[in-house]
Amino acid sequence: MDPYNPGSLTVQERAGVRHLAARIAPSITPGIRPVAAAFLGLQPMLVLGAADADGHVWSTLLTGAPGFVRVTGPHTISVAAPLPAPAAGTAGTPVGTIALDPRTRRRMRLNGIARPSARGFTIEAEQVFSNCPKYLRKRELHAPDTATPPGAPHHGTALTPDQERFVRAADTFFVATVAPDGADASHRGGNPGFVRVDSPTQLSWRDYPGNAMFLTLGNLESDGRAGLLFLDWGTGTTLQLSGRAHTVYGPDGSDRTTRFRIERTVETPHAGPLRWSGPAYSPADPPLSQDAV
Repeated sequence: MDPYNPGSLTVQERAGVRHLAARIAPSITPGIRPVAAAFLGLQPMLVLGAADADGHVWSTLLTGAPGFVRVTGPHTISVAAPLPAPAAGTAGTPVGTIALDPRTRRRMRLNGIARPSARGFTIEAEQVFSNCPKYLRKRELHAPDTATPPGAPHHGTALTPDQERFVRAADTFFVATVAPDGADASHRGGNPGFVRVDSPTQLSWRDYPGNAMFLTLGNLESDGRAGLLFLDWGTGTTLQLSGRAHTVYGPDGSDRTTRFRIERTVETPHAGPLRWSGPAYSPADPPLSQDAV
């Protein structure tokens, strides 16, 4: 069975990488291998993407002591955290997750169906796979800040000047997308400034060459809803953006820019207790001079 939906296949063909994507397709499985289970059990954070009851897509940061995410079966994980509101349906909600470890520059994605549980929630996996460390920043984990509680969330429909600076300074963000076959959560990285603030309601970024799967851009082919998560690694503050995105392609499909229109914003001061060091930048990053669109 082909793990790629029609949108991903379309983008793969457009970019001329269908043969590469087919070669790595067997790495996407519904089962959770022992090495993946061990990796998840060591993680202090998990990013979850899902659509809320109103149809808006969000990326949400979850944190806990290592072990708060654990594998409980060949296709199931349990998360000791409240199920985020976007995925709180008791009948099961499609979600995408990404566990990213800045300490080792490793990441793993698990997409499936989330349901509340006594511990928090479970996810029945449908797609499990790892990605290469390209564009990931290495960071060291400091002692958690357990003395500073999360602040009250600030809601809006456009970026404030401070939030614009937050986005421009970012070297990492997470993106959630949805499609008829489920949800996905992914990562984007680059030198600060790789995300352009074109206006208080418009962002854009160049799509760097990756693993040839095109799961994110494939989902955007059929459903433009998306949710972005920006994280201040030093303070734990999060900026969540929900809106719609589309990708502009060059003549041969190799030059791609994603444009995002903001519809909702939520900034939460000190949303999580994790405190990380400054980054060691990825040698894969293109210079910003190549980001002009």
